[in-house]
Order: sequence, then structure tokens, then C-alpha cells
Amino acid sequence: MIRWLYSLLMWLAQPLLRRKLMRRGLQEPGYLLAVEERFGHYDAVVSGVNVVTVWVHAVSLGETRAAAVLVAALRAQLPGMRLLLTHGTATGRAEGAKLLQTGDLQVWQPWDTSAAVQAFLQHFKPTIGILMETEIWPNLVHVCQARRVPLVLANARLSEKSLRQALRLAWLARPAYAGLTAAWAQTPADADRLAQLGAPVRGVLGNLKFDATPDVSQLELGHDWRLALGRPVLLLASSREGEELMFLQNLKAIWSPALSGIASLTTDSIANQVQWLVVPRHPQRFDAVAALIEAQGFAVSRRSTWSAAGPGVSGVPSVWLGDTLGEMALYYALADVCLLGGSFEPLGGQNLIEAAACGCPVVMGPHTFNFAEAAQQAQKAGAALRVSDLTQGMSVAGELVADRPGLNSARQACEAFASAHRGAAQRLVDGVLQVLALSQDHRSH
Repeated sequence: MIRWLYSLLMWLAQPLLRRKLMRRGLQEPGYLLAVEERFGHYDAVVSGVNVVTVWVHAVSLGETRAAAVLVAALRAQLPGMRLLLTHGTATGRAEGAKLLQTGDLQVWQPWDTSAAVQAFLQHFKPTIGILMETEIWPNLVHVCQARRVPLVLANARLSEKSLRQALRLAWLARPAYAGLTAAWAQTPADADRLAQLGAPVRGVLGNLKFDATPDVSQLELGHDWRLALGRPVLLLASSREGEELMFLQNLKAIWSPALSGIASLTTDSIANQVQWLVVPRHPQRFDAVAALIEAQGFAVSRRSTWSAAGPGVSGVPSVWLGDTLGEMALYYALADVCLLGGSFEPLGGQNLIEAAACGCPVVMGPHTFNFAEAAQQAQKAGAALRVSDLTQGMSVAGELVADRPGLNSARQACEAFASAHRGAAQRLVDGVLQVLALSQDHRSH
């Protein structure tokens, strides 16, 4: 009865979803692509029989990058497998297109009505479904159970905040989590929280993001540009709304001695020796952040306008804007230190593992609940520093780049931290293969 009511609400919400997609599509045209796929209508032709079809759902950009590591490991163990990739966001779908090989398929995640999920499973007939990190939908789980499609949660994480929200809807959340075939958690704390919702936790395997390899060509290019510049670059990475304004106001104070609230750094040292770079988390905000930089009185230099020689040097105070997708390794290599976006507002923080893998020390704010254990481990290893707010963070970042021995030590700590936690991909593949074997055995009987 309860799931029936939920299903009715999801069915009634379909016009609202269409309207939302149209609005998002004005800024990100990718949302206007193949809209009917979300409602169970497909043009994709599925050919071949007796092909192991591995369905991986990676809702957004971060999950898709983690999925890339898993997909590569799965292909090594399952030669000839067909990848079926689904997403919820335009950035996720654009990133996922890079993973496709001949015969693979990519569509939108079906909206969580019974009809759309049934149509999806009937059309593509996946052998197994792998949900990345957090994506649990009641009808998706229920219909997979009914059709005997094993559905697992990989690289699973669940924050305290998300647990509290799920427990308020326990009547809906518990059956969904309990209906999974298996869940493999990133950390013991994640495993405990998932178990409280009834998820069949089969192990704590670590975080797939540690197994991701940064793009070597981007690392080399960013490093070359940093050396050519001849002065430190400080990066506000994956910034979220509200953080850029706070950052720019602090920067404005630094360039105006009478307003300066960062006593540990002189105006001359900031203005003449440090270059600031901002990379917003969401591409639809690139233009808005550029306008914000200019409104605060700074010149803006956008990555999308740089030549092959790099950003160059301006004679006026300027802020660089990273307004491209898929180049975080370049930005981390270009920077000496990064401030972790999403951690200076109560948003949970962004992924700091990629920064560490690129050898870029991290200064993070108080809000890192989305990556709590990784943040604690990075801090303990010396790869990250914790501050109370963005003002202090900018000061600490400036102090670190002025301390060359300390900076070199932090870079070495980043490399050690990143390498010490690898191996989740193979452990996860082993788990997926076990589920596949059991499923195929049951079907044969």
C-alpha cells in the first residue's frame, strides 16, 4: 500500500520533471537530449544473445569517474561484456560517453515509476545492476527483485545526515535498502549506517576513487605552466554557491590594506606573489562566477580562452577561472595548494582524493561529512589541513606556499596517502563476480 502511494506520487510528478528538464536545458543543453528515455521509451537497438550485460548507474560526474575505475577492472575480468551505462545528470552522461566501446549502451536512468523501470529492464535485459555510491530508488529495487535481476550498491556511502533523512521515511527506505542483493561500503561507519536501514552489507572495501589514475598529459601540462609562471597558484577547487563570493570578498580585503582581515599575510605578498584560481563545481555556473569576479572589481581570465602556452600573466589583479570539464588534474597540477570546495558551507565537501593523487595539498573547511573518513585520513597523513572558515583557509594556504620545506613535505604526504588506500576496484570486482555466479547458478536451476 505504501509503495503504491509512492508510485502514484512519482507518476503524478512526471510533468514537473519534464518542466524541470526544460529549464535545466536552457543552461545545459545535455538535459534536452533523449528526454523520452527517462520515461521508458528507447531508440537504442540491443543486439546479440547470451551477452553478459553489466548495467552501471552513475548519477553524476563524481560517480561516473568512480565508475570508470570499476568498468576498466570489470572488462579485464569479463572480456566481451556489454556495458549499459545510465545517468541522471548531463555532466555524468557526457563523462560516461568516454567509457563506451563498440556494442555498449548509454541512456538516462528511468524515472522511478513501475512502468518506466519495467520498460527499461524489458528493453535492455541487464544481467546485473550496479548502483554507484548512493542511488537507491524504491521502484527500481522492487522491480529488479520481481524480475530476479541482482542489484548491488557499490562504493557505498551514507552520511549521518542522509541516514537521518532516510529514517524519517523508514517505511519507504527500509524495504528499498533491504531489497538490494549486496552492498559494499567505503568505510566501517558507512557500513554501520547502511545496516541500520537493512542493507545487506557484504564488506568494507575502501573507496574506488583511490584507484583512479590522473591524466598524465594534464599533470605534465599543469606542472609546466606552474613553472613558467614563476609564482605560487592557490586554487579554490569545486567551489559551490556562496563560497566564491566569500572568497572574493576576502581577496578584496587582502588587496585593500585598510580592510584586510588576514593579518598573517601582507598585501604585497598576496598581490605580487600569489595567483588565485577558482574552479566551480557545476558547469552551469561558469558564466555566473565570471560575472561575480568582475562585479567584485577583478579582471577574470577564463581557461577556455587560454592558448597552448597557458594563462599568461596580467599586469592587473586578476582571478583565473577554470571553466572547462574533465581537466581537474590540470588544475591540481597547476596549483601549489587547493582549498576544498563544498567544505566552507554546510554542503559536505567535495572529493579530496583526486587532489592528493595529483600531489596537491588540501586545505579544508569544517564541513566534510560527504567524505568524512577520507578527510580524517588525509589530515592524519599530512596531506590535508583543517581550518574553521574560508578566511583562515586562505591565510593557511598562503603560509604553506611560503614554507617550501613544509609544502614539499605535504606533497610527499599526498602521494603516500593516495597510494596507501588503493585496491578497492579489484575487491569490488571479486564481489560482483560472486553475485553474478550465484545469479547464473540460480537461473540454471
